[in-house]
Amino acid sequence: MNADNVTKATGATGGQGATQRAIRVMVVDDHPMWRDAVARDLAESGFDVVATAGDGPQAVRRARAVTPDVLVLDLNLPGMPGVQVCKELVGSHPGLRVLVLSASGEHADVLEAVKSGATGYLLKSASTQELTEAVRSTAVGDPVFTPGLAGLVLGEYRRLASEPAPVASDEPKAPQLTDRETEVLRLVAKGLSYKQIAERLVISHRTVQNHVQNTLGKLQLHNRVELVRYAIERGLDDV
Repeated sequence: MNADNVTKATGATGGQGATQRAIRVMVVDDHPMWRDAVARDLAESGFDVVATAGDGPQAVRRARAVTPDVLVLDLNLPGMPGVQVCKELVGSHPGLRVLVLSASGEHADVLEAVKSGATGYLLKSASTQELTEAVRSTAVGDPVFTPGLAGLVLGEYRRLASEPAPVASDEPKAPQLTDRETEVLRLVAKGLSYKQIAERLVISHRTVQNHVQNTLGKLQLHNRVELVRYAIERGLDDV
């Protein structure tokens, strides 16, 4: 693989040292040679490749069985498209991170993947080093995108936030966030990575992750896309 440098949506490096054990990865692609090559590269880089799959339904079954930390997912799959695989798995396993690895750089494909719950989007022209760095960052929830796509995704967050939210007649009162959770949420909405937020607030990377997970639970949201939209709707990105 050979490519430009990978760009984080937040513009920072980070996401290393999140856990002591090897990151559990599953690779999904319908081309056996490509799938095997990616799995081999990741295994040689220290990841625990727990499974591979060649089509959508197989990917869903195996991912539910082996519960990887990161799913490296192609979009063009037989049986079930990659975005549907992502929706089904992220919906039932909120802790799962999905890194799309696709040949397509079409904006529509990128936005559809992100809205389906993908944490990052990398083109298949990426180098092995860029892929391994992206998987490490994805594992801790930091979004990673091929250059030129990060701004597109942040722009989509804002567009979604500008749309009127559906009105619920019996909408419950908004949960109360702590001052620290609100502060972390504001920085997430501004596009900072967990590492940048940790440095800004002088707290650990793990503490930032915990605040984000607590906030997701309180707000009954499922992923960073929904969290950023929530924050932007409330003007927290302008504070």
